[in-house]
Amino acid sequence: MRIAVTGNVGQVVQSLVERGMAAGHVVLPVGRPQLDLAQGDPEAVLRALDLAQPDAIVSAAAYTAVDKAESEPDLAHAINATGAGHVARAAARLGVPLVHLSTDYVFAGDGARAYREDDPTGPTGVYGASKLAGEQAVLAACPNSAVLRTAWVYSPFGANFVKTMLRLADSREELGVVADQWGNPTCALDIADGVLTVLANLASSSTPEQRGVFHMTGAGETNWAHFAAAIFAASAERGGPTARVNPITTADYPTPARRPANSRLDGTKLAQIHGVRLPDWQVSTAQVVARLLTPPS
Repeated sequence: MRIAVTGNVGQVVQSLVERGMAAGHVVLPVGRPQLDLAQGDPEAVLRALDLAQPDAIVSAAAYTAVDKAESEPDLAHAINATGAGHVARAAARLGVPLVHLSTDYVFAGDGARAYREDDPTGPTGVYGASKLAGEQAVLAACPNSAVLRTAWVYSPFGANFVKTMLRLADSREELGVVADQWGNPTCALDIADGVLTVLANLASSSTPEQRGVFHMTGAGETNWAHFAAAIFAASAERGGPTARVNPITTADYPTPARRPANSRLDGTKLAQIHGVRLPDWQVSTAQVVARLLTPPS
C-alpha cells in the first residue's frame, strides 16, 4: 500500500515509516508546509494528500502540548478538531480508508477500571476536548475510518518519557516521579504495527464492526514511578544511566492541565475485531532502552 501519514517528525510518523517500509509499504509523511492543519483550508489539505496518491491515510498530526493547550485553545481545536475533520473529508473524497489516532485524555480519568470504548467521555482539559471533537469530526466525515485511542507513547524517536528519564539520570542520583497516575505505556513502534493491521483490514473488508472507535495500548498497566523504575532497570542491565525513583503525588507536581489519575484503556474490542494485541509494555520498554543505548553503527 501507499500510505500517506499526516505529520513529519512525530513518534508515530517515524515509527510508521520504519515499520511500514520494512513490511513492504510505501509510507509518505505529509506535513508542513505542504499540509498545515492550523490554516483551516480543507482544499489545501485535500491537495496535499492527493499528491501522495495514497491507498490509505493515517491521521497522526496533532497539537500535543497538553499544558500549553490551556492557553492556546483555539489553536488546539484548529489542529485537533477542525484539521482532523479536513483530513477525514479528504480521505472520503479520495475513496481511501483512514486511521485516526486519539488519546486517553478524552476521559475524565476518575474511573475505577480500564476504560472501554462505550464508556462516557468527559475530558477535563483543552487538549482532551479538542481530541474528542476531532474523533467526532472524523467519524462524521469518513465512514471508512477507525479511531485508535492510545496513551503514554514512547519510542526511540522524538521527545518522550523514556528518553527524558535516561537524560535526567545522567546528571541526577534521585528523581521524583508521580506514582498516583495509572496507565498503559505504549511503544510507537508497536502502534505502527497495529495501525498497519487495521489499515489492511479496512482496505480488504467492508465489515461495519471494523469501523469506529478502538483502544490500542501496550499490554499491562503501571504508574509513572514504576515505569521509570523499569526504564532504569533496563538501562542498568546495559551499563546505562540509572537513578533512584522517589514516588510523589500529583499534588507534588502541579501542572496547568489536569492529568487523568486513571489512563488505563481496555483493548479487548481491538483484539476481538481486528486481531491486534500489542506486546507487554515492559518488553517493549526494554527493547527501546536497549536501542537508545546502542551506539549507531
